[in-house]
Amino acid sequence: MRDAKLRVVLVAGEASGDALAAGLARQLRNSVPGIELAGVTGESMRSAGVEPWFDLDELNVMGLTEVLRHLPRLVRLRRSLIERIVAWQPDVFVGIDAPDFNLGLARRLRARGITTVQYVAPTVWAWRAGRAAGVARSVDLLLTLFPFEPALFRAHGLASRFVGHPLADEIAATGLARVGEPDSHGKRPPRIVLLPGSRRGEIERHASLLADTAAWLRQRRPELELRVLLARRAHGELLESLVGEKLRQAGVGVVCGATREGLGSADAAISASGTATLEAFLLACPLVVYYRLAPATYWLLRGLRLVRSRFIALPNILQGRSVVPEFVQREARPETLGREALAWIDDRRRLADYRRAAESCRRELAAGASENACRAISRLIGVDGH
Repeated sequence: MRDAKLRVVLVAGEASGDALAAGLARQLRNSVPGIELAGVTGESMRSAGVEPWFDLDELNVMGLTEVLRHLPRLVRLRRSLIERIVAWQPDVFVGIDAPDFNLGLARRLRARGITTVQYVAPTVWAWRAGRAAGVARSVDLLLTLFPFEPALFRAHGLASRFVGHPLADEIAATGLARVGEPDSHGKRPPRIVLLPGSRRGEIERHASLLADTAAWLRQRRPELELRVLLARRAHGELLESLVGEKLRQAGVGVVCGATREGLGSADAAISASGTATLEAFLLACPLVVYYRLAPATYWLLRGLRLVRSRFIALPNILQGRSVVPEFVQREARPETLGREALAWIDDRRRLADYRRAAESCRRELAAGASENACRAISRLIGVDGH
């Protein structure tokens, strides 16, 4: 017979999910004394007091062909995780993002009588719209980061709630966002930061593109400050093995674990599509977005017409219009990315509309996400937090 302490399993699958889960974990600890937290964790979750059963890097794969290659290992991991969760008897399971893994896990746990929550909605508005019905069969509650998402799932009978976005909460609290400030590069050389993504596969696909883009920029603007921003220190060795010498020849610095600071001080960013593009937008950092998938994955997505959104960049999706340039697959070339980054620096008049859009988005998303998520989960399982 287990003790009476509240138990919560948290499972994240990448760096952005690790940060989301850490914020929720801290709020749960503050609200429910003696709570026990465990699951699949990253560094931030462990720092927030979540007991690590597995490391999130074990889930960190993306793309149809990439997932297929890792499928046997992921199936074994999920089976092992299910056994451990059921034996631990948690009060609730919370999957944070990573829907391809977490929703299958939640469905099996729900069938065994465990209450399940998904924190971060699958992007059914962008691709694979048919997933919405499957989400409703898998979880008892869906917590969304964007205000337009709950309606998409309520149509399938799923309790859904917009809680806000922690990135917006954090940026609003720190005052780092730039609104109508003077040109920051007037007293120093212009600074461009390059972001390959937070997943290992993204770094492997994008490293050469960014190194070549840096060389293109250096050749045309020798005075530029160029830096690569990596989400985790562990990715520094990977980048070094791939393009270390190229980056040194182009005079590019590498910064690990300080993405927000890097974006906050940059005059332009060239970023892989993902959470970092939203962070840049909320900071009002001028942005160029790109993405390259494995060719087979891209062919499948297009051939099967699984993609619905006309945009890949979160700022464009949220605004419903093109506020930042974006380039996919072969369109993502050193000269196109470099040229658009320089356009942000050379034509500062473009910034007025961009900053207004960023400020409006920041106000809407800064709703107290971690606190709202904690409150919704506590209410679901009948616990009164402080």
